[in-house]
Amino acid sequence: MGAGGTSHVQKLARCLGALLAVLAALFLAAPAAAQGSGETIHGTLEYQDAPVAGVTITVSTADGEEVGTAQTAADGTWEVPVPGPGDYTVVLDAATLPSTAPGVARDTIETTVNPQQRKVVLFRVGAPEGGGGSDQPSPSQTAPPQGGEGEGGTESGAPEGGTVEDVTVTAGNNQLLQLFVSGVRFGLILGLAGLGLSLVFGTTGLTNFAHGELIVFGAVAALLLNQAGMPILLAALVATLLSAVFGWGQDRGFWRPLRKKPTGLIALMIISIGVSLFLRYLTQFIIGGGRETYDQYTYQDPVEIGPLSITPRDLIIMGICAVLLAAVALALTRTRMGKATRAVADNPALAAASGINVDRVITVVWTVGTALAGLSGIFFGMIQGVDYLMGMRILLLVFAATVLGGLGTAWGAMVGALVVGIFIEVSAYVVPSELKTAGVLVVLILILLVRPQGILGRRERVG
Repeated sequence: MGAGGTSHVQKLARCLGALLAVLAALFLAAPAAAQGSGETIHGTLEYQDAPVAGVTITVSTADGEEVGTAQTAADGTWEVPVPGPGDYTVVLDAATLPSTAPGVARDTIETTVNPQQRKVVLFRVGAPEGGGGSDQPSPSQTAPPQGGEGEGGTESGAPEGGTVEDVTVTAGNNQLLQLFVSGVRFGLILGLAGLGLSLVFGTTGLTNFAHGELIVFGAVAALLLNQAGMPILLAALVATLLSAVFGWGQDRGFWRPLRKKPTGLIALMIISIGVSLFLRYLTQFIIGGGRETYDQYTYQDPVEIGPLSITPRDLIIMGICAVLLAAVALALTRTRMGKATRAVADNPALAAASGINVDRVITVVWTVGTALAGLSGIFFGMIQGVDYLMGMRILLLVFAATVLGGLGTAWGAMVGALVVGIFIEVSAYVVPSELKTAGVLVVLILILLVRPQGILGRRERVG
């Protein structure tokens, strides 16, 4: 083998080594987090953003046998170890609440703990709901993930597609406005998730069915770091960086060698389906089949902004998404790398003949696109919880958004995501929530019948 071949093999080995190192870190983090705590039920008790200390919380089995009791600490936190997976009843002793707290919306919560899970249960301190006898679930009640077998629960049950109504809904026009804001939030996160898919397709022609698992990668990495004791904000930053490394390693160690073969686009698409299945069930092996939640920002009291009621967490998420989407749009039009990316997407052969390093551009697209996908997964995880099937549910909507806006264009992914997000949420005003995802797909079909290239796509000559 010549010097050039040896150098290529060494580079390939280094890239695969980096990719394996990231996966190994996740493998090691999962058992470490689990072995350090075992199965527990824990949470934080707050009222008006201030911790509530000295409140007694008791955990019992489904048969009524008491497992343990804890008192909230000075920072409002509490934790009760449980003997193993199963159904438990968590009771807050309202008589131990301080005089500054008016009561608790619901003092008894039933929950399910999965193997090696640190389950978060949150009590909402405030005026009791009808004396505590209401059948309405509190924000901390659990619900099985959509499409699962009922394993585990979530403190914020999510319908298909990954949206959760954290925006308080009222009647009439206010309700429609609330749904619109919720749709903008969902659309912004969806746009962040779809940018990588659209840019990878534009520069390589690959329809990446593993993109949903790239979204899950960021959410799971942040979850494992959070369970290991890292604050969620720092965990989100580190997980985004790990997602960038994962995207870089994928291209350098896997997709680039396949492009050099060259491998046909149909074969690459089928390979991406296999990668998706591998990553999905690897995720199930790491975190289990239930739904997990982060230790912070699971529930927040909403703030009033005129007729709207929205949590500070959602405002910050929407702001970050808007800034990042604007930054990507500006980078594509104002920077040399952005212009090179557009040139490669337009004509790779001509771009290479003009002196542009096409492989370098594609690697940057994979790195940035996977980082943005991972960050969007973290945001989805904060809103709906994390489970191994969330990528499969979100992928359909990401494809709908990118195709609707114009596959291969970054601006199309942004516009399409906003249209999809707003339509999904606002349509719940007139149709059952179970049908709102189907409704957006019907609209997608109708728009593509009139404009097959998408909203911002360009007409292409065939034949």
